[in-house]
Parts: sequence; structure tokens; C-alpha cells
Amino acid sequence: MDFKQLNAFLTISKLQSFTKAADNLGYAQSSITTQIKLLESELGVKLFERIGKNITLTHEGKKLLPYAKQILKLSSDVKNAVLNTDVPSGTLTIGAAESLCVLRLPEILKEYKKLYPEVDISLKFGNCAEFKYFLNDNIIDVAFSLGVKINSAEFISEIEIPEPMLLLAYPGHPLINKKEVFPKDIESEPLILTEMGCSYRATLENILNSCNIKPNVAIETGSVQAIKQFTMSGLGITLLPKVAVDDEINSGKLVPLNWEGPDFGIISQVLYHKNKWISPALKEFLNLSRSFMESYLQ
Repeated sequence: MDFKQLNAFLTISKLQSFTKAADNLGYAQSSITTQIKLLESELGVKLFERIGKNITLTHEGKKLLPYAKQILKLSSDVKNAVLNTDVPSGTLTIGAAESLCVLRLPEILKEYKKLYPEVDISLKFGNCAEFKYFLNDNIIDVAFSLGVKINSAEFISEIEIPEPMLLLAYPGHPLINKKEVFPKDIESEPLILTEMGCSYRATLENILNSCNIKPNVAIETGSVQAIKQFTMSGLGITLLPKVAVDDEINSGKLVPLNWEGPDFGIISQVLYHKNKWISPALKEFLNLSRSFMESYLQ
């Protein structure tokens, strides 16, 4: 197999079309078809199901997908290393928590792209548990995480800042006038939370479970914006990073509760694998991220 075959395979799987993949890569469709046939022949499996106009990955194709991504990414890393240029270029793949991607990461990326236009940015959303896997398998170059501290000898934690967390309700909720809110006070409250796997959701659930309280999860979604809207609509209370809700608090659309339960212990963290080659592109991203994140502490 060669890189052209793997690139064709990835492009087809993304666009779900041989024709669109050929146009995207600037090849004749017959060339794309030949590359896939050669790859299938070498592997001894079928990679795509072709039923009518629909193109889908076979079971074997799905198994190949992460390996193909890693091979092409390593190829890009090798080229960048051999070029030995100090000018950032190539592709930088960032694993990002949705909360940070919506709020803090845009500022960093805007400045980064202005300074280093030759670098292509690829974002991969995930949570703390997924970031460990992504970093170990070199699927991402760096993780921009929000949650319980990822503390492992496998990773370099470049930047760490505490993230205040707020338990929030809509205006008029009975608990907003309570001077002290403890876990028992939210026992019967419907909760609007992030999806399973989010570490700050897990932290809240662990606190409640330790008090023999079963969390009353009414709605779960991976969208922070949706969580805010549902909470403002009076569907329940939620837990979100303060940075995610400053505008809504200032406008009176959401009200922080006077939480006196255990501290949530949530931080923002920028990590990379200890064996990761620090390319010029990654080095400058780390420097810029550090500068921006430290400014939040001032």
C-alpha cells in the first residue's frame, strides 16, 4: 500500500463518494477506483460497500480507518521533521473540549492563524478519557482539555489553570434565594448535563452519589449552548464552567446558586505525549496558548 491509496481511501470514506473524492483530489475517477482496488487486493478484503449510489465502509474498512489516519499523520510529521525548518507549517491536530472550543480556543486560533497562515488546523472534539487515547495513538498533536486533571507520566501537562464551576438555575427558581445550597438541596431537581464521559458531569454525579443521592438527569447533550438554553427555559438546573456563562449571568438570564458542597476541582489543561516531536507548529501553539491562558489568571 502507498500513501496515495490511503489518502484516496480516507477521502472516499469522508465524502462517501468516489466521484467527489476524485474531484477533491484532482484525479480521474478511474484512477481513484484503481487505487482502491489495489489496496483491497493487497489487504485481501473489501473496504467499501457499493449499493446503488450509496458508498459505505465495510467492517474491515472501519478497522482500517484509524490506522490510515495515523499513517498519513506520521508521514506529515516525518516530512516536517526532515525539512528541519523553523517556520511553522503542515497540519496541527488539536483535541478540544467543546466548552473551551466555543469560548477560549477561538481567540488563540485567530491569533495563531494570523501569525502562521501556513499551518492547517484540524480540530477533534472529545473528553478527558478520549484525549488519553488520542494522544497515545498519535491521533492528535495536543489536547486542550477541561475537566479533572489528567495526571499521567505518559503526558506533559504544559498549561494548567483552575476553572470555577457554577451550579446554575433560571431566574425565579426557588433555590436562587437560598444562602447555602448543599447536595441534598438538589436531590429532586431535574439536571441538564453534558454527555457521559465529561469529567465535570462525573464529578457532580460522584458528589451526589457519595451523599446517597441518585442524580435526576432530565436532559443530556454535548452542546453547551443547548444546555444553557434548556436551563434558561426552566427545564432544570445545570453545572457549567463560569467562562461559559459570563454573558448569561451578566444579562440575568442564568443565576448561580450558592453552592456549599465539595469543590469540583476542574481545570483547563494543555497536554501532549511525552514522546511527541515538538514541531515548530506545535511549539508556537503551546507558546501562544500559554500566553493567552496565563492572561486569564491576571
